[in-house]
Amino acid sequence: MSSLDSFHIIRLLQQQSEKKPEMVALEGFDMQSPWNTVSWKQLEEKTNKLSRFLIQIGLEVQGKCAILSQNCPQWTCADLAALKARLIVVPLYPTTTLEQAKFILENSSVKILFVDDAQQYKMACDLQNLVPEIKTIVVFDRAVELKVEEQHFHLDTLLGDGLAIDTSVMAEFEQRLLNTNLDDLVTLIYTSGTTGDPKGVMLDYRNFASTISQHDKILDFTDQDTSLAFLPLSHVFERSWTFYVLSRGGKNVYLQDTNRIKQAISACKPSTLCVVPRFLEKVYSAIQEQASKGSKLKQTTFSWAINVGTQKFEVSQDRRKNSLWLVLQYRVADKLVFRKLQNALGGQLKFMPCGGAALEANVASFFHAIDIPVLCGYGMTETTATVTCNTITNRVTGSNGQPLSGMEVKLGLDNEILIRGDTVMRGYYNRPADTAASFSKGWLKTGDAGEFDDNGNLYITDRIKELMKTSNGKYIAPQRVEGKVACCPFIEQVAIVADARNYVTALIVPAFEALDSWAKEKGIRYESPLELLRHSHVVEHFEQRLKDLQQELAGFEKIKKFTLLPTAFSIEEGLITPTLKLRRKKIYETYAKEIQAMYTKKMA
Repeated sequence: MSSLDSFHIIRLLQQQSEKKPEMVALEGFDMQSPWNTVSWKQLEEKTNKLSRFLIQIGLEVQGKCAILSQNCPQWTCADLAALKARLIVVPLYPTTTLEQAKFILENSSVKILFVDDAQQYKMACDLQNLVPEIKTIVVFDRAVELKVEEQHFHLDTLLGDGLAIDTSVMAEFEQRLLNTNLDDLVTLIYTSGTTGDPKGVMLDYRNFASTISQHDKILDFTDQDTSLAFLPLSHVFERSWTFYVLSRGGKNVYLQDTNRIKQAISACKPSTLCVVPRFLEKVYSAIQEQASKGSKLKQTTFSWAINVGTQKFEVSQDRRKNSLWLVLQYRVADKLVFRKLQNALGGQLKFMPCGGAALEANVASFFHAIDIPVLCGYGMTETTATVTCNTITNRVTGSNGQPLSGMEVKLGLDNEILIRGDTVMRGYYNRPADTAASFSKGWLKTGDAGEFDDNGNLYITDRIKELMKTSNGKYIAPQRVEGKVACCPFIEQVAIVADARNYVTALIVPAFEALDSWAKEKGIRYESPLELLRHSHVVEHFEQRLKDLQQELAGFEKIKKFTLLPTAFSIEEGLITPTLKLRRKKIYETYAKEIQAMYTKKMA
């Protein structure tokens, strides 16, 4: 028996259901009964019933089912039911286009599709016409009107009392539960990629069992804790974390509408939530902007408190000696500043795992100073998320922390990060050539460049393929420059241009709500967004902002010219991936004229 057998996700959840049947396992924020709260006993009953239905309609062991939905308790219910039937789950981003979904469903041979609302149901019907292999559609929202002539069902109907299950199916269900093992595939997660067709990453129970086991050694998460599922469950980060939360007996709260994140945090007061740098950058910039509007005394007090908090943080990491004077100052700073900021984020946060991209050092330092532990980590879909991460007692600003206990990490050619361990994928589905190309002598080639400090903390320097070389021979890491600029509350998206050019330029999508408020304060009148962006005062405003934001960059890294865009980079236009990564080639093609103009006009 493998040492990881005891960390099999289905068995761990069955144990929690037996141990605390009446406690809440899942909670739907702003949702109506019966999905506002789901107890462990109800979760067990619902997933068992749905699993038997999946077997009854003929889905074979390791058959495929897909989920296209926003975050909600039904998402996890469908996920776990499929796993109990030994199926393979294929998650689709809620923002997936019809073309992208068609490719994934055909490539993975999906037989059943779970969707949430009327819009997604319409797409599911369109997909069924395009992909005949899809025989069944199950809809979470019971208000959606279904096509009665089809094999279309409301989830709540399937979970009611009217569904008759054959005796043979009951026996088959029990047998499948008994036979589930670490070598079964759990999921195919299609990486969006910035170029080419998405590839289906094959992750099995061993991958997830190892992830749970390794997280247990570094995190203080208990069955009394609550996690807010804010990032999409279709991404490996939130889904893997959800498995961990439930395996430890914690409560998972689901947020359908990400625009309601402030209200959700205030209401559920989470112990933790997974975040990406952009979320933290927005919180940081909003707080900085608010502080800058205060009186001179308030601004001075705020700056003083952050300085005190930074010193206290260094003490907590054993990098500085404590003193009575610092303790007294910290008590005052905590009462005047930190507690208010912590309460704005629920007041109960123990830590926030952060991944997906590099977090700007100034932003990370700020959260450390106000005693909201941000644990930056590094990982990929291909590694079942986390490979390295900071911990409460080892937080090094700018780093992604040390490798987890079961992971081997080393640097290869061009400082490429290479990874080996039980969480590394089995390969890409039906793509043996791509799988072979992704490994070198048993090590996964990440495509990311990095370096280690003397204490074994990993720093990501950039994507190897994304490094830009100017015509002057200087290498620029675009994510570093974009990370600095993205901290501005007036900037929503930014894509820099530098490859084979003699200076750096940028395409900038403003944060129009913030910009509109600023324009009204300045008495600027305009008829359209484009007119606003061309206003001389607005251009000067962005020039000054960029100057302030780029002080820490080398001269050759700094953005010299920029173009303000009236529309955002969107998934629908193919300019960003579902994980919000820039598709640079497509962006450069779309805005070729704007880019060319920045290099033909004379420099000021």
